[in-house]
Amino acid sequence: MIEIRWHGRGGQGAKTVAQLLAAAALRGGLWAQAFPEYGPERSGAPVRAFTRLDRREIRLHCGVYQPDIVVVLDPTLLDSKEVGVLEGLKRHGVLVVNSPKSSEELREQIKFSGRIVALDANRLAREAGTRFANVVLLGALAALLPEEISLSDVEEELQLTMRDKPKALEANLAALRAGFYALRRQQEPEVLVC
Repeated sequence: MIEIRWHGRGGQGAKTVAQLLAAAALRGGLWAQAFPEYGPERSGAPVRAFTRLDRREIRLHCGVYQPDIVVVLDPTLLDSKEVGVLEGLKRHGVLVVNSPKSSEELREQIKFSGRIVALDANRLAREAGTRFANVVLLGALAALLPEEISLSDVEEELQLTMRDKPKALEANLAALRAGFYALRRQQEPEVLVC
C-alpha cells in the first residue's frame, strides 16, 4: 500500500487532487481511498488530505499517520510545528514540495534525510495559464507512482471533473503535464509500487 498525505491551505485544492489521484488509480485497476481532514474551515487555514493506493482491498479507515509520500502545496507550512509536515513520514519516504528552492536547500532548512523533490509549481502553474499549483504537483506525483496510474488516467479524470469549464480545463491539463514532465526532466524518478 502507498499512503500519501497532502498539506495545503484552505482553497489550494489539496482535497481535490487527493480525490483526482484516487479516481485515476481506480481507473487503472487499483483500490483507492481519498478524504480530507479539516481544522478551522476557512480560506488559508492549514488543511490535510489523504490518499491510499493498493492492489488489494483497503480496509483501513483512518488518517495517514506514517505516509510514504508527503506533498506540500504551500512551502510556508514546512516551518510550522503545529502542522507537522514531516510527522510520521517514513525514513525512506518522499517529500514533494512546491518551492523555488532546490532539494538541497530544503534539506538544509528542514533536516529531512529522505528523498526531497522540489518543484516550483507556482511558476509552472502560471506558465500553464492557471493559478493553482495543486495540479502541477499532481502531475509530478503521477511520475512517481506505479504504472497502473498513468498520466492519461489522471488527464481523463481531470477532463471529467472540469468538462463544463473548457478554458480552465486546457490550462489545468497543461499544468498537469508540466508537473509530470518537469519531474521526469529533473531525474529519472524511482517509481514507487504498491
